[in-house]
Amino acid sequence: MRRSSAVLGSAAWLLAAPGVVAGVVPWLITRWQRPVPSWPILDILAVPLCLAGAIVLLHAFIVFAWHGRGTPSPAAPAERLVVRGAYRFVRNPMYLAVLAVVLGQALAFRSGPLLWYLAALIALFGAFVRLYEEPTLRAAYGDDYAAYAAAVPRWIPRLVPWSPPDRDGRTTAA
Repeated sequence: MRRSSAVLGSAAWLLAAPGVVAGVVPWLITRWQRPVPSWPILDILAVPLCLAGAIVLLHAFIVFAWHGRGTPSPAAPAERLVVRGAYRFVRNPMYLAVLAVVLGQALAFRSGPLLWYLAALIALFGAFVRLYEEPTLRAAYGDDYAAYAAAVPRWIPRLVPWSPPDRDGRTTAA
């Protein structure tokens, strides 16, 4: 896939999937109505969660399209295993970023229903990753994915970024 097609496809998928999951559905649940009075301590937590989630999500999509030459969509997968940026710390940065944005909104809007939605997303993402995504990646990328999965955690980020070994088996800086 050409890089330009990967970028356009990834942008479309960003709007269609995370845009709906972390934007449209939370809006439908909360109408983005903030309770009065405000609780500043929750805002202090909510704003950085939403911003960090949005930044990680955008960065992950860019890295995925630019270096993987594909999209996160199963319909147009990456040509290469993506092991750059946030993917060097955790295998599922997009899912974690979406969860951070939804959690931030749940705090900002003091929404119990949004917390229930978050719990459902955690279960759904966990099942999807284990039952579909990981077997698909193992089949597509073989030993490269096996080495990556062994070194990089699924959900809890590493403190030190992982670098894939080069052809001689030495760890390289990416």
